Amino acid sequence: MSDAPTAAVGTTTSPHTTTIGELTGAIRIKLRQPARKRNLELVLLVLACAIDVAAIGLVQLGANDAIDWSLLTLGAVLTGLVLVFHIVLRVVAADADPLILPVVTVLNGLGIAEIYRIDIAEHTTDWSGNSIKQIVWTAIAMVLAITVVLVVRNHRTLQRYSFVAMFVGLALLLLPMLPFIGLRINGAQLWVGIGGARFQPGELAKIALAVFFAAYLVQARDTLSMTGRRILGIRLPRARTLGPLLVVFAVSMLVLIFQRDLGTSLLYFGLFLVVLYVGTGRASWVVLGLLLFAGGAYVAGTTLGYVGGRITNWLDAFNNHVYDAAGGSYQLVQGIFGLGAGGLTGTGLGQGRPDLVPLAESDYIVASLGEELGLIGLFAILALYLLFVSRGFRIGFAAQDDFGRLLGVGLSFVIALQVFIVIGGVTRVIPLTGLTTPFLAAGGSSLVANWIIAALLLRVSDSVRNQPRWIVEPREALS
Repeated sequence: MSDAPTAAVGTTTSPHTTTIGELTGAIRIKLRQPARKRNLELVLLVLACAIDVAAIGLVQLGANDAIDWSLLTLGAVLTGLVLVFHIVLRVVAADADPLILPVVTVLNGLGIAEIYRIDIAEHTTDWSGNSIKQIVWTAIAMVLAITVVLVVRNHRTLQRYSFVAMFVGLALLLLPMLPFIGLRINGAQLWVGIGGARFQPGELAKIALAVFFAAYLVQARDTLSMTGRRILGIRLPRARTLGPLLVVFAVSMLVLIFQRDLGTSLLYFGLFLVVLYVGTGRASWVVLGLLLFAGGAYVAGTTLGYVGGRITNWLDAFNNHVYDAAGGSYQLVQGIFGLGAGGLTGTGLGQGRPDLVPLAESDYIVASLGEELGLIGLFAILALYLLFVSRGFRIGFAAQDDFGRLLGVGLSFVIALQVFIVIGGVTRVIPLTGLTTPFLAAGGSSLVANWIIAALLLRVSDSVRNQPRWIVEPREALS
């Protein structure tokens, strides 16, 4: 121990030293930053709900010249659930990101408004309509998201269940292939039917696989980066280490072959590649992954008829033979014409003809919104997605632990890649696939999964401290 003299409590050793006694009498501790975040979230939520209600009202006025208060009443129930979610965050996740929930609320509400517009055109505005189902699924998704925030008090607990998440993800991927419960719809076997209910388990599988990739790469990152043999300038790790990742990759390819779902396979492959790169920091994995993707795309395009058909529809969409063929480019071309009809400012909510496009409420919800909101409206929607993804990446990169970093980046990338695949297919940038637009398209499976992703990002963001939570003010500031 040092022999240097020590000052007694309550005394001052120099003009620049503040004693404990003076400190406790001169400061005030305020919980300022979390309150600011939640207050900002509340203001944005009120604005988001107002936008959603206005969109539904404009659809009704544009299509029917009248307001149907019954649907607005159901919308008020969702508004109440959103406010409950906000209160839960105030209590159990005060430092959570304040922008994610308002962005998700706006996107979900715009989707409901446009689905309702299509129901009006198809005369299915009763309780069997897609818009009512979407409202019910939105309520279920919100309740599950709130439950996730309440149950998962610390995202690090998910790291313990890496292989459980792996087996759950693989089981969900393979579930539609089981007899009796597996359903083939529009040529793809992605659904499970039990009684009168249908569900797409692959939507939840992407969450389980994101958890597995993040947790496993935290454990095996050094082995994947530094050990193994070097072949053609690329260091390949031992098969024992790479084995679990290869199993997941192989099953995702089985989805492409047996379930006839190009988009989901691409989504899983992209998630696998990005998390692997972020976890190891090796660009060689990206190069190797792109080479594998190019080779796989060539083989699939030449050997799998439905993949080759998608590529033909993409490259030669306006050819009359392709346009008129069964499973041809009719849907793609109609969607492009719908986007063209919207122009810069759109026809107005409730005043277009989005029902002319097949599956306008699900696969082609972007074309429907583009027709009635125009290019400006589509850019606004894309800006909302960009904001959501950028906040997710920010949460991931600012996380204080490696698992939170990989999980945040992986979940955000899932949304980003899904938006790119869907909108790229609708606008003919890439071949069309069967994925749904997050938060917008009709479909309970997608809504539940994406709301859970938002809840997990909120939980991860609560652990990020960018500024001190407690602010100390001197006594002079109180006078």
